[in-house]
Amino acid sequence: MRTLVPRIVLSALLLTAASSRTAGGDLQAGVARVDLTPPMELKATLGGYGARMGKPAVGVHDRVFGKAIVFSEGPKRFAFITADVLAFPPGFKDALSASLGVAGWKGGEFLLLPSHSHTSIDMSALHTKNILGIPQIGSFHKKLYELTLSRLVQAVTEAGKGLTPVSVGTRTIPLPGWNRNRRDAKGAVDPELTVTRIDKTSGEPLAVLVHWTAHPTFMDPTDMMFSGDYPGHLQRTVEAILGRGVTVLFYNGAEGDQSPVPRPDSGGNWEKAERYGRELGIVVGREWEKIRPKASPALAFHSETIPLPPHAFHAAGMKLGGAEYGVSEALAGTLLGLLFPRQTHSTSLRLGDLLIVGVPGEMTAELGLSVKSRLLDAAGTPHVVIGGLADEWIGYIVSAGQYRNGAYEASMSFYGETLGRVIADGAVRGATVVCRTSEE
Repeated sequence: MRTLVPRIVLSALLLTAASSRTAGGDLQAGVARVDLTPPMELKATLGGYGARMGKPAVGVHDRVFGKAIVFSEGPKRFAFITADVLAFPPGFKDALSASLGVAGWKGGEFLLLPSHSHTSIDMSALHTKNILGIPQIGSFHKKLYELTLSRLVQAVTEAGKGLTPVSVGTRTIPLPGWNRNRRDAKGAVDPELTVTRIDKTSGEPLAVLVHWTAHPTFMDPTDMMFSGDYPGHLQRTVEAILGRGVTVLFYNGAEGDQSPVPRPDSGGNWEKAERYGRELGIVVGREWEKIRPKASPALAFHSETIPLPPHAFHAAGMKLGGAEYGVSEALAGTLLGLLFPRQTHSTSLRLGDLLIVGVPGEMTAELGLSVKSRLLDAAGTPHVVIGGLADEWIGYIVSAGQYRNGAYEASMSFYGETLGRVIADGAVRGATVVCRTSEE
């Protein structure tokens, strides 16, 4: 008996440990949202149009939100963060990482994906090095920066508290006629809508990820109220259709030259954005119904460092982007050195049958489709998407041919004609690591 009891206890401990590892290996998730709408007394500016000359917003048409879903699988965890804002500048993710670091988070464990609404928080107001004082660009706004940062920290923290076992499924469909190439009627278009359904294992819906590629630019420089544009309306519509407290997170694609096609007879700017978002939300709801989530989906992620080519201001820059944003030739070099980094990164996430490839700026559809094509076979999944404007905005990302053609997108690309190839290759490298890791 003196030897039997320890053996029984030891066996029980081993069984308990094995059971804990099995349970710990199940994918869990929690979700949270925070209101990012700046109080009017902050006199926050709207991003996206230099013609606004740094004037503050005059009101709120619809509120803008930040949302986070935290995934946990054994020792791994990852935060997928979306926000109804224009973009995040270089340095913002580092600050978020530092703020979350007290809870053990690392920079490679989360992905920031802004919707790119042109009637929301201006990324220039969040850039701590933006001290140039150019009205078209705007200036760093310390209180707005602190508020935005603290609320996103809150979103991740709250999402991490409510973890529950989940199942995941993804569906991709073509949606022709809903977006277009704004620069070339015969140019590349990415018409794929990708919907990811994340349910609790009890069957209750927890969250939905919606990926669609198009600029949220229904409003123009004269529209001066905060709004999430069509992505905001889309998210609210799907949440209303599904009910049960579900949270919908929108993220954009390689939208550098992609515009939405308004629905017929949809009225003025605000009506166009609302109708487009609502009707697209109805499509999402229908596709969501067809998805059958699977238990124990793969979770893998990786952040690939990408050294950048030398800074270069395009010859067409003064006539196009430079003119819009008040940048003179004398100031161009100072601006590039001050606001744009010497290296960037691509964060990729594998979630079941979905592979999200983050690109740190506005990639054109031609390049985005090329990256997707290169990864489809290697990924071993039918759902490969570009996460546009991921983590930080380094400008437009165009092909060498597009750079030489010198359109607006080229004038807002700040690293010469090789940037497109450098970012595409780096993104593919990083995503390949994710694919390899998820198979091990």
